[in-house]
Amino acid sequence: MEIQILLIRLGRELIFWMAWIIIPLMVEIIPAIGGFFIVLNKKLREVFGKKKTEIKYLPEITLIVPVYNSEDTLEKCLDAIRSSNYPNRLIDILLINNESTDNSFGVYTEYQSRSKDMSITWLNSGQGKAKALNMALFNSEGKYIIHIDSDGRLHPEAIKNIVTRFEREKEVDCLTGTVLTDIDEIEDTEGFMMRMIRRCEFFEYCQSFLAGRNFESELDSVYTIAGAFSAFRKSAILKSQMYNVLTVSEDTQVTFQMRKLFDKGIKLCENAFFFVDPIESGSKLYTQRQRWQRGEIEVSHMFLKDSLHILRDFFRNFMIRVLLYDHTFAFPRMIWYFAIVFLIFLNYPMYLVIGAVIAIYLLYVLSAFLFFINVWMYLASVKDVKKYYKSKWYLIFILPVFNFVVFWIRFAGIINSIKGESMWRTLTFGEEIRSIKQVIKKDFRFLTKMSRTIRKRVNNE
Repeated sequence: MEIQILLIRLGRELIFWMAWIIIPLMVEIIPAIGGFFIVLNKKLREVFGKKKTEIKYLPEITLIVPVYNSEDTLEKCLDAIRSSNYPNRLIDILLINNESTDNSFGVYTEYQSRSKDMSITWLNSGQGKAKALNMALFNSEGKYIIHIDSDGRLHPEAIKNIVTRFEREKEVDCLTGTVLTDIDEIEDTEGFMMRMIRRCEFFEYCQSFLAGRNFESELDSVYTIAGAFSAFRKSAILKSQMYNVLTVSEDTQVTFQMRKLFDKGIKLCENAFFFVDPIESGSKLYTQRQRWQRGEIEVSHMFLKDSLHILRDFFRNFMIRVLLYDHTFAFPRMIWYFAIVFLIFLNYPMYLVIGAVIAIYLLYVLSAFLFFINVWMYLASVKDVKKYYKSKWYLIFILPVFNFVVFWIRFAGIINSIKGESMWRTLTFGEEIRSIKQVIKKDFRFLTKMSRTIRKRVNNE
């Protein structure tokens, strides 16, 4: 009898552990471990493989910089281009003004007057980043077209590394650069909590590009290029339908075009770095990640709505797998997170519940550690960043918590994309709380009115 009870208890705990671990294990842990070895193998091939010779010919390129109220950042952006090891005479810079209301034009004219060796053109565009980029494409003359945001700065070797990659690999028509947040801006942050958020964001960017997209690039499955820093062969991008103005994620939309409509190669240029300002506040983080989530859903709907066969294409179409991981699995993950609250009331031992949480946390730390090693290997060309990254090793223990918070923000983005219309400006967390309060107030107004009517009649009687 005791043996039977023991077997039942063991079986119950086995089922518990299988149910508890299966979702994070399949969605994040196993892909992280597999990605680590793929990226490691790539690095070993680079180190021990045949040394590549320098390219002999440097072509003319077009550098497109959308400008919107960039008075405070435009000069820094242009200075970084000027400091590039790519010859200035071969860079044609197009500043595409997206209806700025500040003194961005004044910054441009002043910079142009003292930089006669640089080709800088100012063009006025209609509202919207997509329209600005499309105008620039039609006015571009270079063999390769590089897009960067005006609120960031290029690493001195970034442009040459992009061009070198294109010249060596003729089958590649689209490259996404490596976007990281500026470490000086991070450490100048006032307030311990905001500084820690920015450090976690820096780690997230490092792991997203130098581990995640590096892994995707090896498997030819880059889901989206970086809107802040991307590059194309002009001959390829002009055959596309250009940037779409009907989505808040024009970078993902053009990525899908290049891949699905034209079967063009899309890769990560892991040694081309672009540094952007860290997130301004928790509210900005909330709106930014929701906008990214909404854009991903919108673009997926545009391209997959008529050819979405999950069972047939799950293993041969990585876009379907990404959708399942990011969206479909988000709902069972949500239930999984909430389930822990109720396990105690279902007579599960406290040690079992706490042990499960610790086990999952340690698995996430393991995946963060593997990504840490991947990233460290690919920061060789930016030694100051590599040193800073290494010094913040302790963030691998905090990153699972940061990613947990971001998951809920992205989940809110999924819900909002279902119920709301597409728009660039996303509601902040505070605005959404106020909106929820208004909905609740409206929903219960009828019940309040009915309660008052009943109480009034009772009192009259």
